[in-house]
Amino acid sequence: MSAIPQDLLYTEEHEYLKRTEEEGVYLVGITDYAQGELGDVVFVELPAPGDEFKRMEPFGTIEAVKAVSDLYCPLTGGVLEVNEALDADPSLVNTDPYGDGWMIRIRASDASELDALLSPEEYAAHLGE
Repeated sequence: MSAIPQDLLYTEEHEYLKRTEEEGVYLVGITDYAQGELGDVVFVELPAPGDEFKRMEPFGTIEAVKAVSDLYCPLTGGVLEVNEALDADPSLVNTDPYGDGWMIRIRASDASELDALLSPEEYAAHLGE
């Protein structure tokens, strides 16, 4: 059974959205389930601060021993920061997906898009848990 924190929102593609203390700003990463399915993460390609993405547009890729997968932006918005620690240690995605393994910090352009994301309960049902 995967860890599904109750304070996050989720996509069907296994990204999470975590509120920050700043209004309209969120951390994005992949879920515990996703990192478990991928296996050992060896590389994460992330965008540059200032890049803009539409909801569910790929913002980067994640490479594991088993596969390479696209990363999808849960909300339309601009990248404020990328987690540079992943350059040196991409395995943080495996060991701490909801903490040190976050990927980008974004400012949402359209708060109504939050309604399209899955609650923790909906995400658990999506996984069949």
